[in-house]
Amino acid sequence: MFDSIKIAFQYITPKHLISRLVGKLAAAEAGGLTTALIKLFIKQYKVNMAEAERENPADYASFNEFFTRPLKDDARVMCPNEQDLAMPVDGAMSQSGDIKHDSIFQAKGHDYSLTTLLGGKPELAAPFKNGKFATVYLAPKDYHRIHMPMDGQLTDMVYVPGELFSVNPLTARRVPGLFARNERVVAIFNTPKGKMAMVLVGATIVASIETVWAGTVSPPVGKNVVHWQYPSEGEDAVFLKKGDELGRFKLGSTIVACFEPDMVELADYSAGDDTRLGDVFATLTK
Repeated sequence: MFDSIKIAFQYITPKHLISRLVGKLAAAEAGGLTTALIKLFIKQYKVNMAEAERENPADYASFNEFFTRPLKDDARVMCPNEQDLAMPVDGAMSQSGDIKHDSIFQAKGHDYSLTTLLGGKPELAAPFKNGKFATVYLAPKDYHRIHMPMDGQLTDMVYVPGELFSVNPLTARRVPGLFARNERVVAIFNTPKGKMAMVLVGATIVASIETVWAGTVSPPVGKNVVHWQYPSEGEDAVFLKKGDELGRFKLGSTIVACFEPDMVELADYSAGDDTRLGDVFATLTK
């Protein structure tokens, strides 16, 4: 009963307004107040600051700076085998498995459209039909930068406007098509073994979604899908190596990774299993 009330409340609250207000507060440089908020957050969510490049909460000018904190150089190690893809984020596995034609499994009783997830663009979705997917949830305590599972050349980025439902496990079980209805940024890469899509899904109180090549993509919030294409050569070309930072969330969310058919075999994660950046995410099959 209480779970149903929490979900119903999400439908009626002004999620975008709340998220943008929280974003402004998180960006504020309020001295001692900011430090006190960071300390409270660390205690509440049991954040492991021993891994952070700057362990002292007072060293962060804003909450956003703390939330997107870099880790120490030796805090994570990328799996070295060239056939292995690296886990792109710290978090928890939501679901993973086969894309059944255009359908991705969200939770029991809920599937959603691959094409819709990728901005309603059939030409972008076509290579991934009958491929593999993995959805990873980033909790508040987690490191919130996203890294490349393998080498890749960026070909497309799509901003998709949408809702800002929470993406926690409860909401994933209860809100149909959650990841294909929330605001998101889609990045498509050519890799040496096929195409890879990395989808950064927004959520309630996510202050912004950023990529390393474009900076802040959202906000501002638009009402239309926006599609950018990138060249393979020249100053606008974007090539990232395995382990390179791809983007970041300010205040948490979820990533969905998609791969072409017969390209990878996903590692044996079950729903709810913890994930750690750099561990084996998948193994190339061709």
